[in-house]
Amino acid sequence: MTKSLIEDTQEYVFNLLTEKLPNTFIYHNYTHTERVLRSTRELIENSEISNEEAKILELTALLHDIGYTVSTENHEEEGVKLAKVFLKEKGVEERIIKSVMDCILATKFDKEPTNKLEEIIRDADASHFGKKYFNEASEFLRKELELRGIKNYTPAEWRAENINVLTEHSFYTEYALKNWQPRKEKNLAKLMGKKKKRKKKLDVEKLKAKYKAQYKNESPERGVQTFYRTALRNHIKLSDIADTKANILLSVNAIIISVVLANLISKLDTNPYLTWPTIIFLSFCVISMVLSIIATRPNVTSGEFTKEDVKNQEVNLSFFGNFHKMELKEFEWAIGEMVKDKDYIYKALTKDLYFLGKVLERKYRLLRITYTVFMIGIIISLISFAIAVKDNPNVNIKDVLPETSTETSYFTPKKTKENRFMI
Repeated sequence: MTKSLIEDTQEYVFNLLTEKLPNTFIYHNYTHTERVLRSTRELIENSEISNEEAKILELTALLHDIGYTVSTENHEEEGVKLAKVFLKEKGVEERIIKSVMDCILATKFDKEPTNKLEEIIRDADASHFGKKYFNEASEFLRKELELRGIKNYTPAEWRAENINVLTEHSFYTEYALKNWQPRKEKNLAKLMGKKKKRKKKLDVEKLKAKYKAQYKNESPERGVQTFYRTALRNHIKLSDIADTKANILLSVNAIIISVVLANLISKLDTNPYLTWPTIIFLSFCVISMVLSIIATRPNVTSGEFTKEDVKNQEVNLSFFGNFHKMELKEFEWAIGEMVKDKDYIYKALTKDLYFLGKVLERKYRLLRITYTVFMIGIIISLISFAIAVKDNPNVNIKDVLPETSTETSYFTPKKTKENRFMI
């Protein structure tokens, strides 16, 4: 009969929790009920109790959480009501029903057990404290509290809550104290270790943040670095722009000179009045090219330094021109000496910035002169060509312009069958 009653109770509890328990109960569900039942049977096997007491404990383990299907508050009292109705329908004796009801109420965490049966069911209900799956069960409970809207714990808050619960909890039965208590203490030690490690990490982060804020407020280090980085980047960009402008002017003048040499020079024998305009034009182009080349021509320094220069902080190791002839070991030593002194690094960057500025000033000054010469040369050349043509009224324009074809020119239309009659 006992086995039949237990099986009926299992079926009843399974159907009840499956049908009426919300999906948010991911901890207090039938899985938890089965876990408590297994722990109860483990305690029964290792305790001296009667068959009737064993039946009371198994029924309690199955029925202790069915009150959650009615209300989340005071679920023990609601569970007692449902258990009483079910057990009466099954024809269970009143004294057994009374004992089951008392044991269900004894599962309240803030209530002390008053007899051996209540001690066993309390230990079975809290058996996960002393099991390897404690962390898993604990996370399911935390998620359930979040899903039910009771409280949303952070990992650190939940760890502290578990430490408090495990510290305040105590097993009652001799078997639980011998077999589950060591594992509970191990679980508690792990939690405390994680808390200590987390606290140490937070302390380090707070200390870092404190010193970082203090260092940031007391020292302009970050602002200085930003200044040097921005200034050097801008100087390099300006240098690239200057080189691009010089290259453009070189290309334009090279094309002009090629065209003049190929077409205009050959006309000077028959058109001597174009000699001086051509010379003027070519002279200005050549001068523009020379100035462009001078503006972009690199200036390489000696590439050597002495140890005294490094010790006296007189050499700028950030520029290749100061070390390209040195041996690797000497250069590594010099860099090692420089990085030891923050002031030396800033001094080197300052020198680099200064001399970059000097180079830029020279480039842009020469480029300004070059573009001015090119502009004036174009104007003077056009004027000289105009004067030369004006002073020679009998000039045939076809003799001046380059030949493109024996039958076609820029000013004479190509003769076709149609326009031959017009002529």
